[in-house]
Amino acid sequence: MKDPIALSGAPGSPYTRKMLAVLRYRRIPYRFLPASGPALAGLPQPKVSLLPTFYLPDKNGELAAVTDSSPIIRRLEREHGGRSLIPDDPALAFLDELIEDYADEWLTKAMFHYRWAYEADIAKAAAILPCWRGFCVPDEELAARGRHFAERQIGRLRYVGSNSVTGPLIEASYQRFLAAFEAHLRHWPYLLGRRPGAGDFAVFGQLTQLAAFDPTPMALTLRAAPRVAAWVGLMEDLSGLEPDQEDWIDPAAPPPTLAPLLAEIGRGYVPVMLANAQAVMAGAAEVEASVEGRPWSQQPFPYQAKCLRWLRESHGKLDVEARDLVDALLAGTGCETLFTPGA
Repeated sequence: MKDPIALSGAPGSPYTRKMLAVLRYRRIPYRFLPASGPALAGLPQPKVSLLPTFYLPDKNGELAAVTDSSPIIRRLEREHGGRSLIPDDPALAFLDELIEDYADEWLTKAMFHYRWAYEADIAKAAAILPCWRGFCVPDEELAARGRHFAERQIGRLRYVGSNSVTGPLIEASYQRFLAAFEAHLRHWPYLLGRRPGAGDFAVFGQLTQLAAFDPTPMALTLRAAPRVAAWVGLMEDLSGLEPDQEDWIDPAAPPPTLAPLLAEIGRGYVPVMLANAQAVMAGAAEVEASVEGRPWSQQPFPYQAKCLRWLRESHGKLDVEARDLVDALLAGTGCETLFTPGA
């Protein structure tokens, strides 16, 4: 039996929650280390401090600090058999990758926006999040930590593109996503069938905060999409689910509720990802895009340009039959422009 995988993180990190749920579903033994304190003493440090951090052997067998949830999921797929998150069907696997990236890179804008744009959400985050790094301190010190943390995070709203112009677009996008996902859950327990894929866990990670922590989106989610709110509670621990290969949907005959979800991905995520990649390539100071006919402006994000390159590489590696199937599924959703030459 392999030693339990060590990772550190925090409950307020959507990517930590994503990966803990993945480990539980895949029945991979793990040790969860608090993000601060003696448990981390002597462990290697990541190049960039991100949550969660996994401690895994490198190519020389030395323990290394590893971040970035999507590549870690693929590594776990290679190193641990059974209960795979990646569909065998290449067309369906590509759709799963697209949905995972949408959740990680776009749905997280809603998470960050709601948390740091509304007073009630700021107050809760400032009170609770510092506690997850240690609460055995005087009240005054804990309050000071909360103020410092909130000021820093509010200053970072520009990184996700949340401002007075884009805020209404982010909120409208989240509400449309809720409506589409609620409709899908009337018939299917997961995004691509009756077993979860990597995209489900990416969506779940963001919703642990939007639907179950931050007051403003939590109330909104409960009011507009009770199935979605309940789904978040069930996704936390799927260790008892017994998936079957036949549980994936047939990409040649997708359920009608999938198209509205893909169309929502195409409305905001796609134009901003394309504009961001162009801005990064041009060395521009700002990303300038149009979402729903309204202007979108934010600081360029080189990592998201890399995400788009990875998606395009995956699309390019599909065989003709799978690519034709994917292109037919994406046609008319707006997502197809991600793979249009010259876009």
